Amino acid sequence: MQNDRLNSGLKFNRVLVIYSKLMNGEIVNKYEEAEYFGVDPRSIQRDINDLRCFFADNADLDESCNELVYDRQLNGYHLVGSDMTALTNSEALAVCKILLGSRAFTKNEMTPIINKLLTCCVKPKNKRMVNDLISNELYHYTELNHHKRFVNNMWEIGDAVQQHLCMKIIYTRQDGTDVKRIVRPIGIMFSAFYFYLAAFNESIDREKELRGTDDSFPTIYRIDRIQSFEVLNKHFNIQYESSSEENELHESTQFMCGVNPKRIKFLYKGKDPEPILDRFPTAKIIKKTDEGYVISAEVFGDGADMWVRSQEDMVAMF
Repeated sequence: MQNDRLNSGLKFNRVLVIYSKLMNGEIVNKYEEAEYFGVDPRSIQRDINDLRCFFADNADLDESCNELVYDRQLNGYHLVGSDMTALTNSEALAVCKILLGSRAFTKNEMTPIINKLLTCCVKPKNKRMVNDLISNELYHYTELNHHKRFVNNMWEIGDAVQQHLCMKIIYTRQDGTDVKRIVRPIGIMFSAFYFYLAAFNESIDREKELRGTDDSFPTIYRIDRIQSFEVLNKHFNIQYESSSEENELHESTQFMCGVNPKRIKFLYKGKDPEPILDRFPTAKIIKKTDEGYVISAEVFGDGADMWVRSQEDMVAMF
């Protein structure tokens, strides 16, 4: 114990400890450090001066360009500069709000995700402020009705997508019946509260099950409805060979319902078409009339039709 105490007072050990604290965004008070290491405050000041010179000498080599400065309000030294590993207060708050607003996970899954985000990406001096701004929303967080925990499966499913491996799944359809499928997974997407798996079927009669035999478009599965899955040792050739094609698929699947793509045309009677263009990334304004905006968009399935009916007098289909 005594040897540990003596070693802690060695200059190289003090400098490494102080350096680690600074890099983690902590405030270094020389009197507190002097008491901890059992040395005179002037020794800690010399350590700090050495570190200040170190950061200054390496400014041209270090992209973060850290500078060690003293802050009277914080009563200590801290690093300032273009630190790309930490989020600003605004960035951290925005990301946390988006996560909570998505309602994508159960509360037991969401809470550690938020905590890890604050711990790893927010400077300690800012953590409490951000935490206070979201604590009430996290406390009253409302889960989706399925109450399914699936976040641990996401990586394995994503790996199957990346490696082009077929999957065997048991999936619960909207009517409550379970079906078995052999699928070729091509992507994971998120839209309106839910994560979805886009995959091509290998084990069904498409004409009977999907009202068509066209195999150029995938089936969309809600991941929380996948009761179980197995990644098979069976490779397949990817259907979407370019990122632009994958992006087109994602833009067309804002309403994840059904399989077949189609183009819809409707009249939007509002004054500002921006919310519609955001809702339908593939939407294009055909023309503006006295009644409103005539808009065309490519979508999958019948989900968009249900959305249109929910808009009452603001949207009329052609």
